[in-house]
Amino acid sequence: MSDLRKDFGTITLVMIPVAIAINIAVGQLIYALGIPLYLDSIGTVLVAVMAGPWAGALTGLLTNLIWGLTGLNVQYAPFAAVAAVIGLLAGLFAEANWFRSWWKALLGGLITGLIAAALSAPISAYVWGGVTGSGTDVIVAFFRNFGFGILPSTFAQGITSDPLDKAVSFLVVWLIVRALPWRFLARFPRAESAQES
Repeated sequence: MSDLRKDFGTITLVMIPVAIAINIAVGQLIYALGIPLYLDSIGTVLVAVMAGPWAGALTGLLTNLIWGLTGLNVQYAPFAAVAAVIGLLAGLFAEANWFRSWWKALLGGLITGLIAAALSAPISAYVWGGVTGSGTDVIVAFFRNFGFGILPSTFAQGITSDPLDKAVSFLVVWLIVRALPWRFLARFPRAESAQES
C-alpha cells in the first residue's frame, strides 16, 4: 500500500493530466490524418514507466473516458478498459526492466499490441460494427471484402495494426526517457526501472 501511495505522489498526479493531453492531442492528429495507427497511448506508457502500472492503467482509463465523454471522439470511451490494460502492461514491462533496452521495449510493445487487439476486437465489432472512423477502418474493410465476418475482420485489423502501434509507442517512450536528464527522472517513483543498466 505504501508503494501505491508513493506511485501516486504529487509528481505523478501532475503528470497524469499532461499525459492525457498528449494521448488525446497525438491521437486526434493521427485520427484526422487517417493513418492506420492510433499512437494515442504514448502518455499512458510514459506514466506507466515513470510511476508504475497502476498509474499507467489510470492514465489510459481516464484518457479514453475523457476523450469519449467530452465528445471529441465518442468512439473511444468503450475502449477505456483496453487503454487501462495497455497502461498496466507497460508498467509491468517497466518493472521487469524491459525499458532499459530498446529491443525489449519494442518487444513489450508488440506483446501489448497483441493483447490489446484481442481485447478491443469484440468492442469494435459489437459496439461500433467495426467502424470507428479511424484510419484502421480501411483494414477492417479490406478483410470484410475477403468475406471475413465482422469479428474476424476487426480481430485481423487489430493484429495487423495494434502490435506495430504499441511497438512504436513503447519505442517513443524509450527515446523520451533516454533524452531526459537523470536528475529530472529521479523525481519519479519508478524511474529506476527505465534507467540503463
